[in-house]
Amino acid sequence: MKQSARGLGGRLPNRVTPALRRLSVASLIGQSVLIVSGGAVRLTASGLGCPTWPRCTAGSLVNTPEMGIHGVIEFGNRTLTFALALVAALMLVFLWNLRKERKDLFWLSFGLLASIPVQAVIGGISVLTQLNPWVVGLHFLVSAALVAFSMLLVNRTYDRTGAAAPVHRHRPSKTIRQLSVVVAACTALAVVLGVMVTGSGPHAGDANAPRNELNPDLITRFHVLPVYVLVISSVILLILLWRRGSNDALRAGAVLLMAAVLFQGAIGYAQHFTGLPPILVGLHMLGAAALLAAATNFTDLALSRRRR
Repeated sequence: MKQSARGLGGRLPNRVTPALRRLSVASLIGQSVLIVSGGAVRLTASGLGCPTWPRCTAGSLVNTPEMGIHGVIEFGNRTLTFALALVAALMLVFLWNLRKERKDLFWLSFGLLASIPVQAVIGGISVLTQLNPWVVGLHFLVSAALVAFSMLLVNRTYDRTGAAAPVHRHRPSKTIRQLSVVVAACTALAVVLGVMVTGSGPHAGDANAPRNELNPDLITRFHVLPVYVLVISSVILLILLWRRGSNDALRAGAVLLMAAVLFQGAIGYAQHFTGLPPILVGLHMLGAAALLAAATNFTDLALSRRRR
């Protein structure tokens, strides 16, 4: 048995391979798609398309034709979670021989795999509680954290940050590092408050689902405050970093951050003043995933310090 295990370990890679990099990108894309597909479940009133958990119905593990499109949408969202678990498991296998040398990669991959069952259980509780908005919100926040973890993993597999980051890279100024922390904090706060706004709004996932009873206008005003700070911080960062050249990773990160902030802000205002049409709400969820990835990327680059 031990010889068999050693033989398997001998066939596994001893370095970060292109396949592992592709898996990390697949994880980032998949976690972002999961946020959008979760939004589709809610926006099409398919939250109880599978009315029980872990089975789709009391007598079937999968959706049945009688459940119609709502069952397809809800079960499709559940299936995507299993696909992402498979990707995370494959990354751990690819990293087995590097588990001591590249602990930064191994434990991020482990965290992704360990968090996915937690996310699935929270999703199940949301179904069993008839889409309690606080449980649904927690389900989204776990997805948001997994997008951030996946972005960190991408940066480290491509040696942009982490144990294999370039030794010669100059640390950015203290002002840029401090602003990167502001960016991370404001992004996290905006996402949390956005979840509370969603819980007070009309798209509950089912016609009979409860809402959180918060005042939508008031909580929306709180939601936009960190967004304003995020916009100002992103503009300042872009100005400070513009002269570094187009091939600089930190400047490119600032450009992506600014683009994500502007996209998300524009969609947010548009949906608010047009009565929350489902298509714009869906785009806003896509924007949330993009903003989470962009903010994580920039903060990771700004604060990265290679261990010597």
